[in-house]
Amino acid sequence: MKTIIVNKDAPVLREIAKPVAIGDIKGKKIQDILKRMKIALKREDDGVAIAAPQIGESLRIFVVSGRVVSLINQNSEQKETFPDIVYINPEIIKYSKKKKGVEEGCLSVRWLYGLVERSEKVTIRAYDEQGKKFTKGASGLQAQIFQHEVDHLNGILFIDKAENIENLPPRPKKKKNEKRN
Repeated sequence: MKTIIVNKDAPVLREIAKPVAIGDIKGKKIQDILKRMKIALKREDDGVAIAAPQIGESLRIFVVSGRVVSLINQNSEQKETFPDIVYINPEIIKYSKKKKGVEEGCLSVRWLYGLVERSEKVTIRAYDEQGKKFTKGASGLQAQIFQHEVDHLNGILFIDKAENIENLPPRPKKKKNEKRN
């Protein structure tokens, strides 16, 4: 099951994604989409989240990588792996007034990075992959991810809001036998 992450020119990224019927969440179609999203996200070493439109599905779903929890807890001695977290029909119900400029990139807008003003804290309401409703407060990186992914579901790319956009492709990795300067 090969899933391709679509690039910034794909029309699906500019659509307002459709809500998922709660009764469909446990069905084969939605569960297959979630599986494809998780596979695509895992393939990207620098990926922290992915929205359904990024794999060509105009649905209000995003997945946050378990790596994010590890990043947030990086000062912790724990070396646990955390599961990916699914957000279906997410709605940010509260934004802090305090905002901050944060650097962002996107799996669909490869190697472009820019500064985006985001609320420092948000509260989100969504359904999980079992169809259970939940509410979660977040700050810092997690709040930034929620805002970025909800933008995707509303047809907005970070480059629409970003300042000081730079193209920063990865540097080629040195081969084991290659001399270093």
